[in-house]
Amino acid sequence: MATMVQLEINGVPVEVPAGTTILNAARLAHIKIPTLCYHPDLKAGASCGLCIVRNGNSPKLLRACCTEVAPGMKITTHDADIVSVRRTVLELILANHPNDCLQCPRSGNCELQTLAADFGLRDNPFPREVAQLPVDRSTPSIVLNPSKCIKCGRCADVCQHMQNVWALEFIGRGEKTLMMPAAGVSLNESPCIKCGQCSAHCPVGAIYENDETAKVWEGLRETSKVPVVQIAPAVRVALGEAFGMQPGELSTGKIYAALRRLGFKKVFDTNFSADVTIMEEGTEFIKRFTSGGKLPLITSCCPAWTDWMEKYAPDFTENFSSAKSPQQMLSALAKSYFAEKENLRPEDIFMVSVMPCTAKKFEISRCEEMSATGCQDTDVVITTRELARMIKSSGIDFISLPEECADELLGHYTGAGTIFGVTGGVMEAALRTAYCLITGEKTPPSIVFECVRGMDGVKEAEIVIGDKTVRIAVAHQMSNVEKVLDSVRQDIAEGRKPRYDFIEVMACRGGCIGGGGQPCGATDEIRAKRTAGLYRDDERCVLRMSHQNPEIQALYKNYLGEPGGEKAEKLLHTHYHRRPVYAK
Repeated sequence: MATMVQLEINGVPVEVPAGTTILNAARLAHIKIPTLCYHPDLKAGASCGLCIVRNGNSPKLLRACCTEVAPGMKITTHDADIVSVRRTVLELILANHPNDCLQCPRSGNCELQTLAADFGLRDNPFPREVAQLPVDRSTPSIVLNPSKCIKCGRCADVCQHMQNVWALEFIGRGEKTLMMPAAGVSLNESPCIKCGQCSAHCPVGAIYENDETAKVWEGLRETSKVPVVQIAPAVRVALGEAFGMQPGELSTGKIYAALRRLGFKKVFDTNFSADVTIMEEGTEFIKRFTSGGKLPLITSCCPAWTDWMEKYAPDFTENFSSAKSPQQMLSALAKSYFAEKENLRPEDIFMVSVMPCTAKKFEISRCEEMSATGCQDTDVVITTRELARMIKSSGIDFISLPEECADELLGHYTGAGTIFGVTGGVMEAALRTAYCLITGEKTPPSIVFECVRGMDGVKEAEIVIGDKTVRIAVAHQMSNVEKVLDSVRQDIAEGRKPRYDFIEVMACRGGCIGGGGQPCGATDEIRAKRTAGLYRDDERCVLRMSHQNPEIQALYKNYLGEPGGEKAEKLLHTHYHRRPVYAK
């Protein structure tokens, strides 16, 4: 049992577990201490100085984000002097910050802007000295605007410690300090894997998604094209946050309706192609597992993880599933299967993908196999945040929209498809179908595999399927992945059979529900609510295993043939190649 510490905060008695910071103790007491550099995902850096508090009559001001409580403390979080210091800190930051808020992608959702409003800042006594630095637009996924950087360090902390990528760091000293890739290279030349976690954690508009909504509007206006759209699993439990809904609240039907009102002629669902992925990847696993193929098989749905693997772990290339991501599968099927049904050419279709992920913008041109239909399969990717802006600018009352359904052929999905958006979901979906295909039984003893659920960075389990045991691992957040890979490397080096048969990897914490293109401000509390929303969607589905989907059955019967067959191989599979960590 945790030792409890008693103290006072603004004269109110508070009791919290030992090791709690003053900042979190105050929050438990319903007192808000302002911060800019603090984020609950990260170790407190105490760089901004806004969270200062006083203990008793001491003249020394403590930083609440990194100072632990002690028995008998008498903390004052707000008095005239403290507020004055905080105000000065904000004024100094604003003196070095561009004042183009109306053009900033974070306007209305900027932590600095919110604090400036809270403190009623109207004039600034300090002279303005804003560095005019070039904007880095070198990647298709994210944009780096160093002129807006407030030196909080969140992006570097995320990149280095959460993601283990080390594409961003502090360069220079003092007022010359810049946050940028090492050696002054562009972001695209750096080890960046385009996951977008830096943009999701940036408190201001210094890093943001590459906005491609203009391309979507242009495509919607093009009368010679048929505009088609797909939405990823995680979008349906996060988009509503931009309109006042609670995290995790399902808005699937409203999203379908909004997309039609924007002008899309066909609305499909990436959950459908997640079911296709299980048929392809599941078949691939079963063949390897039962016929002595290369194991462990590693999932390939996440493009940031794919980029990381090609750069940092090319020795696992043969272990990687050749199945494309659900996004790329649906786009290829839209420009082949759907196109043939509608007597259209692939180039007649304008395919837009709505994703929780900035790396998806990179994925669509990753290699020539992303043009399996003879033209680029996915034309444009927009994030959840970009779709929210499109809906708002169109005057659509999202909350009041009636629920609608996705279009047939590529729109119906099972519960297995929707849980792709959470860590462990791909593995669970694969196990449901693998159990049935290996044993010949109609359903596994339990449709739910609790062992792969939850927020542990690495989850391990052994699953009994008939007379066989499948050893699995699930890893999310890139800093956890190398531990799993290193354990396999050790087994191989010591002449042992690898300890896992099947590994799922997702680059972002919590999986796609915490993707770099989701609404900003995600914490584990918000991720848990989004995760619960997808599990509710799974539970309410009549069919919960991918191979049960009647549209999937029709797809293979009428078009693809068998999973892993010649046509499926051409449209739905890819290859991998070693990439340099620093691009030339």
